[in-house]
Amino acid sequence: MDSDGRVDVVVVGLGPGGEYAAGALAEAGLDVVGVEAELVGGECPYWGCVPSKMMIRAGDLLAEAGRVPALAGTAVVTPDWGRVAGRIRGEATDGWNDRAAVDRLTSKGARLVRGRGRLAGARRVTVGDRTIEARRGVVLATGTRPRIPAVPGLRETPYWTNRDAMAAKELPASMIVLGGGAIGVELAQVFARFGCAVTVIEGQDRLLSQEEPEAGELAAATLAADGVTVLTGARALDVRHDGTLFSVRTTEGDSGPLRAERLLVAAGRLADLGALGVESAGLDPAARAVATDGQMRAADGLWAVGDLTGRGAFTHVSMYQAQIAVRDILGEPGPDADYRALPRVTFTDPEIGAVGLTERQARERGLRVRTGVLPLDSSTRGWVHGPGSAGFVKLVEDADRGVLVGATSAGPAGGEVLYGLNVAVHAEVPVHRLQHMIYTYPTFHRTVEAALGALR
Repeated sequence: MDSDGRVDVVVVGLGPGGEYAAGALAEAGLDVVGVEAELVGGECPYWGCVPSKMMIRAGDLLAEAGRVPALAGTAVVTPDWGRVAGRIRGEATDGWNDRAAVDRLTSKGARLVRGRGRLAGARRVTVGDRTIEARRGVVLATGTRPRIPAVPGLRETPYWTNRDAMAAKELPASMIVLGGGAIGVELAQVFARFGCAVTVIEGQDRLLSQEEPEAGELAAATLAADGVTVLTGARALDVRHDGTLFSVRTTEGDSGPLRAERLLVAAGRLADLGALGVESAGLDPAARAVATDGQMRAADGLWAVGDLTGRGAFTHVSMYQAQIAVRDILGEPGPDADYRALPRVTFTDPEIGAVGLTERQARERGLRVRTGVLPLDSSTRGWVHGPGSAGFVKLVEDADRGVLVGATSAGPAGGEVLYGLNVAVHAEVPVHRLQHMIYTYPTFHRTVEAALGALR
C-alpha cells in the first residue's frame, strides 16, 4: 500500500468468489486489500454448502439404513444429532473460526482489513473511518442475506435462519419452515430424519417452484415419505411466540394455527446494495442486483461477482464470475460470462439436479420445444437399486436447432448424472449425436438415452 493509502485493487467481501479474486490478483503481483465484515470464506463453508451437506450426508445414511430390511437383512440405527453437530464444529467450521482461511489468503500476498466496506466514489472504499483508494478498481463480492418476509409478528420472534440451523447443537422436537425452495426442503428432510416433526409452508403451488413441476412433485412426495407435512399454495398470516412455542396462522389453517418449537425462515435471499454505497458509482441502490457486462464490469473501475449479480446464489457461479473478473482486471483475453448452461442441485434424497432452461422458460422465450421424460426406475440400474431409486430425467430440446437447452436429472446420483447433461447444453451437442452415443450399462445416466428417445 502506498503511503497515501492507495493499492491496486480492493475486493469488498471475501466469500468464495471474493476470496478467489483477491488471492489470484495478489499472486499475479498486484497490491490487493480484501475487506470482510464477518468470516473469510463467506456463507458457503460456515453456514451454507459445506455444513448443510454434512447434515444431508448423515440424514441419507439413516435413510439407507432404513432400506436394509428390504434388501439385505436387519439394521437398527439410533440417530445422534450430536455426531453431526460435532463434525460441523470440528471439521467444517473450526468453531466458526476463519484463521485457516485468513492464512490461505495472506499467504498469497493479499492483505485483510476487517470491517464493512462501502463505496465512496470511483475506485474508493471506506471501512469505518478509513478510506482506501484503488488504482485499477474495486471488486464487489458481498453476497446476500436471508430475505425475511413481511409477516406480521415475525420480526419480533426468535426465528431461525440457515445460520441458526447450521449451529444447532440439539434439534427441536418440532419445526415450521417458511419457504419450499432448496434450503427449505433440504433442511426439512434432514431434521425430519433425525426425529423432528416438520411442517413446510410454501406460497407457490409447488415446492422448488423455479424448477420443473416434476421436480416439485418429487420433492413433495419425498418429504411426505419422511413424515414432513407440506402445505403449498399457503401463506403465513401472522407469527407469535409465547416464550416456548411459535404459533403460525396460515391461509390453510382451518383447524387452527400451527405450533412448533422452532421457526426456520428459508424464503430466499436478497442483496443490500444501499448498504454498499453503490450510488456513489452511479448504480441504483434500490436495485435487486448489480447489473454487469460479460466481463463482470458494473461501472468504470468496478466489477461485481457472486450472489449480488442476481445470477443465482451458488458458489460455483461466484467462482466462475471471479475468474472472469480476474482475467479482465489483469488485461487477459477471455470469453464473456455465459449462463445458458447454469447448473444447480437440490441435495435432497433423491438429489434433484438441473441445468439451463425449464420447459416453461423455453416456451416463454418463444422456442419450439420438444421434451422427453423418463422415470429412473424404468432403467435397469433404478430397478436394481430398489428402495430409494425415485427420480426421473427430463430433457428440453429446442426443436428448430436440434439441441438441448435444459435438463433435469433427479435420483440417487442426480447431481453427478447432471454433468453429462451440463456438457450437452453448454456445448450445444446435437441431439442426433447424443442419441447415437454409447451409454454405459447398467448406470443411472443410461436413463438419458431413453429420455432422448422419448423426445416429442
